[in-house]
Amino acid sequence: MKAAVIVFPGSNRERDAVAALEAASGTKPHLVWHRDTELPKVDLILVPGGFSYGDYLRSGAMAAHSPIMREVKARADQGVRVLGICNGFQIITEAGLLPGALMRNAKLKFVCRTVHLRVENTDSAFTAKYRKGQIVRYPVAHGDGNYWTDAEAVKRLDGEGQVAFRYVSDESRDDGAWNPNGSLDDIAGIFNAKRTVLGLMPHPEDAVSAFHGNTDGKPLFDGLVEALS
Repeated sequence: MKAAVIVFPGSNRERDAVAALEAASGTKPHLVWHRDTELPKVDLILVPGGFSYGDYLRSGAMAAHSPIMREVKARADQGVRVLGICNGFQIITEAGLLPGALMRNAKLKFVCRTVHLRVENTDSAFTAKYRKGQIVRYPVAHGDGNYWTDAEAVKRLDGEGQVAFRYVSDESRDDGAWNPNGSLDDIAGIFNAKRTVLGLMPHPEDAVSAFHGNTDGKPLFDGLVEALS
């Protein structure tokens, strides 16, 4: 599997993404600067976490208009897989690849901790190595992860299998107490309609090694390699 990681001013998880991809695939991904206008031929584009452009205006709003994003959107339209993590989720949502918006956390505080997620749909290259309903642990680190969309759109996301992950307790209770940011319907990650684009606030790339204390993110990258190689 060949991959590219997009780098913006203020990105800070691109090295973690590179390490996770290289460990899974055996191939070092391309690092592509945001002002570039072309992408190499790849099977996966990863938009990493960080604070692109210092989160001015809105998180991801300025980065969504970087020159490289025109090519990212064109490749996504061709079916190339796109993975947006944390700030990357914000960027690809602002760019129109996913519906909804990411707002300030409900308690207006930056949250940095490990959360429990329930895998809601395994019918994708991103989640095929998990079991439906499986509880996994990923770390979060964000101040603007409160996913919002209108009520009808939430019904569509649920009905069409576009919710990828939800925040839950370690016992899979939907009690709201384990939602770190107030995200609507406890949504932690969503797909596009074809399930070729995934955006999520938690960081699977920081849960792939025993040194992280947790390898629950490893199946996501292993599944991509298996599907796209």
